[in-house]
Amino acid sequence: MNASGGGDKGLTQLEAFARIRLLRSPNIGPVSYRQLLARFGNAVAAIEALPELGGRGKRSYRPASRDKIEREIEGIQRAGASYLFHDQPDFPPLLAEIESAPPIITYRGDVKLASKPCVAMVGARNSSAAAVKLARQFGRDLAERGYSVVSGLARGIDGASHEGALSAGAGATIGVIASGIDIAYPPQHADLQEQIAREGLLIAEQPPATQPRGSHFPSRNRIIAGLAAGTLVVEAAPKSGSLITARLAGEAGREVMAIPGSPLDTRSLGCNQLIRDGAVLVQSPEDVTELLESFEGTPRSRFNMVAEGREEYDFSELDGADVSLEDTGAITALLSTAPVAVDELVRQSGAPMALVQMALLELEITGDLERHSGGRVSLAG
Repeated sequence: MNASGGGDKGLTQLEAFARIRLLRSPNIGPVSYRQLLARFGNAVAAIEALPELGGRGKRSYRPASRDKIEREIEGIQRAGASYLFHDQPDFPPLLAEIESAPPIITYRGDVKLASKPCVAMVGARNSSAAAVKLARQFGRDLAERGYSVVSGLARGIDGASHEGALSAGAGATIGVIASGIDIAYPPQHADLQEQIAREGLLIAEQPPATQPRGSHFPSRNRIIAGLAAGTLVVEAAPKSGSLITARLAGEAGREVMAIPGSPLDTRSLGCNQLIRDGAVLVQSPEDVTELLESFEGTPRSRFNMVAEGREEYDFSELDGADVSLEDTGAITALLSTAPVAVDELVRQSGAPMALVQMALLELEITGDLERHSGGRVSLAG
């Protein structure tokens, strides 16, 4: 079965299959996935090592079954979708920069739209008529100016942004969904989702046939923010998902923009708060393009502190060695449920970074570790 997708001639079918299997295995996330590839050189070797790594402390660990992955690949093929792996040439370059970049995405449509200049547009589901009209106008104008408009296909501002970009005629919009690539959500946007897949680009991180859950939406939001040089919030209430996307954009070192609204409308309070917190106030598409065309990696917006970039993992000093239960226990003793930076664990333990990272990796595989933004970790639960 064709599992390679994406057109990278250097990725064999065996390795592509193993990568999908590795990512679908219990307790494996973006960070542990990359660490396992760095430690063992390829996914085939990493899969072989998983039972031993996950079996520390007399536990049993089973990677995702081959049958499960074969069924997933069949689902991708039925949906007319493809896989794209993190190190393939077409993988979106800005998305690859974020700390929690998805190692594998599935897509339908023109993947090259994600390598063009992108701007994310998000906002309230129960948006006002004026805000919907404004989002549609911004989406169209930004697409006409050569930008790919990224959003999450939700009701309200998201849908209007996509529709505006599609109306520009170039299909320059990217929809990122919280379900599998073959699931339309929300159902009333099934036709819009299909149009985006045909004329633009549709992206999903979850396996096919996966229904959207609450925990999937923050994950989807990080992809929306990661694809774009800047995120524009059109209308949002306090504590909304749109503000999560804005925060993630700020942490990734991207521009955060907001359109101000009346203080009498609760749907505008989130945007007004963003501006008070350092987001750039914009009132026209020209404001957005002026800001992004001058973007050189340092955002003008002061919203949030920029997190550290994604760390590269070097396990070469562990070649020929192994991490013992004593090593893992010493690192565990320094952990609590309060997040702490990995650098601080290295300082306090006096152990090499590679050994600390390997001990943390084993704790994560056994389900005992939770990872947080900014390279911090804690005991799970």
